[in-house]
Amino acid sequence: MGKEPVTESTMELAAPDAYEKRTSWGNWFEFLLSCMGFSIGLGNVWRFPYICFNNGAGAFLIPYTIMLVFAGIPLYFLELSLGQYATRGPITVWNCCPLFKGIGYGMVVVSAWVCVYYNVVIAWVFYYLFMSFQKILPWETCTNWWNTVYCSDIDVDCRADGGVMDNFTCRYNLTEYQLGNITANSWISPSEEYFQNNVLQLTSDISEPGEVMWVQALCLLLSWIVLFLCLIKGIKSSGKVVYVTVTFPFVLLFILLIRGVTLDGYYQGIVYYVTPDWDKLFTIRVWAAAATQIFYSLGIAFGGIMTMSSYNKFSNNVLRDALLVSLLNCCTSVFAGFVIFAILGSMAHNLGVDVADVVKSGAGLAFIAYPSACAEMPVSPLWSVLFFLMLLTLGLDSQFAMFETCMTAILDEFPSLYKKKVLLLLVLSVIMFLLGLPMVTQGGMYVFQIFDWYSASYSLMILAFCECIVLCYFYGLRRFTIDITAMIGFSTNGWIFYFKGCWLFISPILLLGILVFSCYDSVPAYYFKDEPFPFKYQFAGYMMTLSSVIFIPILAIVQIAKEEGPILKRIQKLLKPVDWGPVEAEDRDKVNQLRELNGEIQLNPIRRRIVEKPHLNPAFSESIPEISNNKV
Repeated sequence: MGKEPVTESTMELAAPDAYEKRTSWGNWFEFLLSCMGFSIGLGNVWRFPYICFNNGAGAFLIPYTIMLVFAGIPLYFLELSLGQYATRGPITVWNCCPLFKGIGYGMVVVSAWVCVYYNVVIAWVFYYLFMSFQKILPWETCTNWWNTVYCSDIDVDCRADGGVMDNFTCRYNLTEYQLGNITANSWISPSEEYFQNNVLQLTSDISEPGEVMWVQALCLLLSWIVLFLCLIKGIKSSGKVVYVTVTFPFVLLFILLIRGVTLDGYYQGIVYYVTPDWDKLFTIRVWAAAATQIFYSLGIAFGGIMTMSSYNKFSNNVLRDALLVSLLNCCTSVFAGFVIFAILGSMAHNLGVDVADVVKSGAGLAFIAYPSACAEMPVSPLWSVLFFLMLLTLGLDSQFAMFETCMTAILDEFPSLYKKKVLLLLVLSVIMFLLGLPMVTQGGMYVFQIFDWYSASYSLMILAFCECIVLCYFYGLRRFTIDITAMIGFSTNGWIFYFKGCWLFISPILLLGILVFSCYDSVPAYYFKDEPFPFKYQFAGYMMTLSSVIFIPILAIVQIAKEEGPILKRIQKLLKPVDWGPVEAEDRDKVNQLRELNGEIQLNPIRRRIVEKPHLNPAFSESIPEISNNKV
């Protein structure tokens, strides 16, 4: 008789009829569009431009591209492969190495923090959308209560007074015209004053929270109500919905770009965008910002990628999907940058200042530049409505995925809550709404900046670093590549050397280097340039970062304490996969055949059953069943 194969699990064998068919995506295109809908969101058209503006524009694009090639694409492929292979969400997928299950919990915490302030951005979008239903957009003029004496569109004011613009100077009968003692560098665009003085009503510093702005608070409440109702009611055809949310932004951004390059002065904005500031290129903060933005826009280390790919068919070509989505996502960010900086160039031309000085840098940059572009369009209210509808669909699409990651993780760990899904959804929505309320006070932008600076920055890089180390050095890179080959049905040939090199060495070393040097050259959070927040607020931000990564050591210690025997034996046991591998018997057989050929450890069937879990995000599928922890 032949020798029995060594197996990865000591669990009892289950009969084939112990399983039910796991529902998967309706087709590949539906999954691809859903991944694009999750990844292509406000991070591309809102966050990327202001991060780029803050970090030297052209100088930022170089580390951004390097981080995409050596960290973004490899880690996106890693997470897609892991979720699809195991058919599990971001927590239970770490059954491949139970000692590090805290990585999954950390991903869920990051998603929760981002959900809180992401919906504040959606609230701003709702506010601008409602304000767009006017004959004259309120950010077009300088005649409103929130405007100051510095508000001006120089071209408009000059022509209104019968003057002629000549090299940023208004002249009357060849005589230079000056407005009092106000210099050109003091001018502020109407759209910036609208955002700063009306939408934010910003106080002087973070220690002065001011009052709750009830209109903005109602918009925040509306954004949570919309999210709550969408997750309850469901969407019958997620593929069609995502088709609209993915294509509509490209069409509108293209229109805005065409309009932008027809404006006077657009060229100086484009030049600023593509010209590197070499001094900034050699500062670690720019590299850290590039890494964070790559992870933020692609959704790496958030858990959403694993959640979506877990409903794929086992044989789906995950390599193709990873390349398509990651490249298209980053191209969208760069494209949105051209739109923004073309508009900033025009604004700088009109105000007679440099592009770097045209607006105050910060998270509101897109809410200054994009409305300004809409105001320049014919029938400007119509274009403004369409643009903010686009931002709304982008924001909600990504928010669905992040919020569902939190919901799925809780219900996976506490199956008894399945029947109380609506109540859990309501409780989470209320808690996150209350956490977001401080961001709609008059000092709310400072709180928002703390969230944006610390909630998903270094923590994402730490979680991604741990992903690489665990899968390559504990689970085994050779075993993982065999699992990928079993899924896609062919060897990745040259590609696999690229991914192996990144997973084993390049990505971890790159991330670790950025983390170490960032600690040495850390820059505290600020809203206006060179005005960092007081230490106690910075400390709160660091605690926010720690709140996600702290799960890794804490859960490791807890699990070691629960085991019996010598410490080393406990650790060795927790480093071995438990209840792990594809659910379907035929897929497990395919993996075992490849493992046998390569002398690798084989899989046993999983003794688990599939149950209906109606809590799952309807944007993923109408009702997708998932794995339960209940025994057969």
